[in-house]
Amino acid sequence: MRASRLISLVLLLQSRETMTAAELARELEVSERTVYRDVLALSAAGVPVYADRGRAGGYRLLGGYRTRLTGLSRDEAEALFLAGLPGPAGDMGLADSVAAAELKVLAALPPSLRDAPARTGQRFHLDVPGWFRETPAPPALAELARAVWRDLTVELRYRRGDREVTRTLAPYGLVLKNGIWYLVGRVDDAWRTYRVDRVMAVEVGADRFDRDEDFDLGAYWREQAGAFLRELLRERVAVRLSPAGLRMLRHLVDAPFVHTEAVDAAGPPDEQGRLVLRLPVESVDVAYTQLLALGPEVEVLAPPRLRARFAEAARRAAALYTDPPSGQR
Repeated sequence: MRASRLISLVLLLQSRETMTAAELARELEVSERTVYRDVLALSAAGVPVYADRGRAGGYRLLGGYRTRLTGLSRDEAEALFLAGLPGPAGDMGLADSVAAAELKVLAALPPSLRDAPARTGQRFHLDVPGWFRETPAPPALAELARAVWRDLTVELRYRRGDREVTRTLAPYGLVLKNGIWYLVGRVDDAWRTYRVDRVMAVEVGADRFDRDEDFDLGAYWREQAGAFLRELLRERVAVRLSPAGLRMLRHLVDAPFVHTEAVDAAGPPDEQGRLVLRLPVESVDVAYTQLLALGPEVEVLAPPRLRARFAEAARRAAALYTDPPSGQR
């Protein structure tokens, strides 16, 4: 446990140059007294850790000191190469940087772990975009990625519906969802999300913004994505599903919570084993398209206009199957 903590302490100083005892204690989740003891142990082992006094002081490593990555396990080394996404990195203009970083990590690994990238590449491939569509990188993506990395304000010309708007914002992060890039930024004191493929032009400013270090991009995205789906699914339809239809439904709805919450709210099955569910849907037209795939495994109960459309579809389907196929009459 202590050996792992000592390695973490050295790596923190390598990446951040100077840190106070309080900052190290917070990162390592130990007391400041433990940090003092660990620094003494590292110094005794020959690691050049120095303490600078004064208001801007703290612990630092002697200039140029670097530790080799000999503390990595095989699982950790292979996970490093699995974490890289060559496609998205290239889209953001970072392909060369990622390749250079992988080479440096590879050179720092002990000989016994230098097959890590080959083993990982043979076993895993992450294909991010969705099926059945081309997803070229949006033209503004590389510039936005540069602004995100450097905390530079940007001015966007953005397509919203049939009009264009201009926004000046602090770009906090980029999210890749199902092959589509989104920019998360702060406009004044409000958080906003923009589809990058709708950005018509971007101008990166020279001014840096003060990043809110408490902002959690992952948590923000999860909350916004859930809220967006719930806002999108404004209408309700009542359906009566067979057990087979219930199993098929989970593969048809895009939001998993729709299936789960509808089933949890349903009463007991009837004598035929069918459940009556109230499903949140985007619109009657979307519900018609999705539920039609269930065929006789679903009966639409409400709203009446949707039930009428299903009744008409059933009549048309029955007419097609009343006689033999046209070539066999």
